[in-house]
Amino acid sequence: MFATVIASLRRIANMCHKEFLAVVKDPKTRAILFVPALVQSMLFGYAATFDLTDAPYVLLDQSRSAASTELVARLEGSGVFRRVATLRSQEGMARAIETHQAMLAVQIGPRFEQQLYAGEAAPVQLILDGRNSNTAGSAAGFVSQVVAAYNADWARRHGGSGAALTVDARAWYNPNLETRWNMLPGMVAALSMLQTLLLSALSVAREREQGSFDQLLVTPMSPLEIMAGKALAPVLIGLAQSTIILLVTALWFKVPLAGSLLTLYAGLGLFTLASVGIGLSISAVSLNMQQAMLYTFVLIMPMMLLSGLTTPVRNMPPLLQTLTLANPLRFAIDLVQRVYLEGVGLRVVALDLLPMLVIAALTLPLAAWLFRNRLA
Repeated sequence: MFATVIASLRRIANMCHKEFLAVVKDPKTRAILFVPALVQSMLFGYAATFDLTDAPYVLLDQSRSAASTELVARLEGSGVFRRVATLRSQEGMARAIETHQAMLAVQIGPRFEQQLYAGEAAPVQLILDGRNSNTAGSAAGFVSQVVAAYNADWARRHGGSGAALTVDARAWYNPNLETRWNMLPGMVAALSMLQTLLLSALSVAREREQGSFDQLLVTPMSPLEIMAGKALAPVLIGLAQSTIILLVTALWFKVPLAGSLLTLYAGLGLFTLASVGIGLSISAVSLNMQQAMLYTFVLIMPMMLLSGLTTPVRNMPPLLQTLTLANPLRFAIDLVQRVYLEGVGLRVVALDLLPMLVIAALTLPLAAWLFRNRLA
């Protein structure tokens, strides 16, 4: 029994070695593996931005006065802010932001109206979710505009120089609201997925096109061992590319890593397995490399759009939000951002790990079944 397992592992290692040789023997292929990860991470780090489309917020109104009610009405009447909860204590503010329920929290102090009538400073505190830096900055800007209009209207109605209403804003997880702090951790998963999915999709299709598929079938390897060997190489390459982007993010752009590398790589490894399962399923049904590339590129764009990287999932129509549940990139981006910026552990990101585990558990056996079915 032990000798059989060792022999099987040796055959898988030989297949993995063969896949590595097929990928890296061509200089152009070697360049494709590593140059895009470097170039794209630099471009996205400098050029990518977000636009504000929807700003869900939670409210803690300790004043409950006519003045605070008017301010909240102006805020919600802007068409940008949508209240998702009315709180009774500050503890709920942290929970709403940490769970992505709200983009910001608004706190109005108990002496808000009295301070305004007395001409004293009446600050409104904003707690912003810095993980989405550009939208958080835009939200703070919109609040400042509402406050400026409120001050001017107060002066007109009360015949004074204006209300002393001010905005005191703080951003969590990204103090300076730098866009790259949000974008680059997401790119750790997104950019590595592009190459991983493509390499695994071309794996079996390349064998058919080069005429070596029949030779592979006469080897003493079982179909499961062949698939395992073909899956291992893209997994390792995907993790290597993630490492490159992590190094660029941490060392070049100086985005500090708050969480554990062990937690981060556990999530990336599971995500890479899910991506390889999808790629091998594509490869198993493709007759040649052109078909595999076509199927891959048709699939990549929806996966990117439904990942939540550029457009928050909560802003999508309900049907598209349901479709994102089958997209491993959605959960990988959320996991990387939370581990990288928040420093959370495995227990917190379990809801991201579980869907990726389910997707990998479905797609890898599906790829093996398709492979065996094509052999029949």
